[in-house]
Amino acid sequence: MNRKEFLSIVGIGGTGVFVASCLSACKKETNTNIDFTLDLSSSANSALAANGGFVISQGVIVAKTSAGEYIAVSAACTHQGVNVQFQSASNRFHCPGHGANFNTNGTVQNGPANSPLTKYN
Repeated sequence: MNRKEFLSIVGIGGTGVFVASCLSACKKETNTNIDFTLDLSSSANSALAANGGFVISQGVIVAKTSAGEYIAVSAACTHQGVNVQFQSASNRFHCPGHGANFNTNGTVQNGPANSPLTKYN
C-alpha cells in the first residue's frame, strides 16, 4: 500500500467516525425524568375514575383506556404544542389544533405532527 492509498483509507474512515459522532450529538434529548403521583380520590382527578377519562398534569396527559388501563404521554402535540386529548372510542390521542392523532404509545398515526409523543410509565 502506498502513502496515497493509506491516506485515502484513513481519510474515509475518519470522516465516517466524525459524521457518526456529529449525528449522535444532534439527537433530540427527551426528558423522561418526570416523576409524580396523582391522587385518584381528589376531585381534580375525578375524570380518571371512569374508563375513557383523562387529566393533564405537569405537561403529561394521563388517560384511563376503555379497558381500564392507565397510560401517560407528553401532553403537548409535537406539531405546535397544543395539548392533546384522549379519545377512548378511537383509543388514541387527538390534537384539536390541527388534527394530528397518536396511538396509545405516542406514535404518530397521522400528521401534521411527524414526531411521537413521549410515553411515560
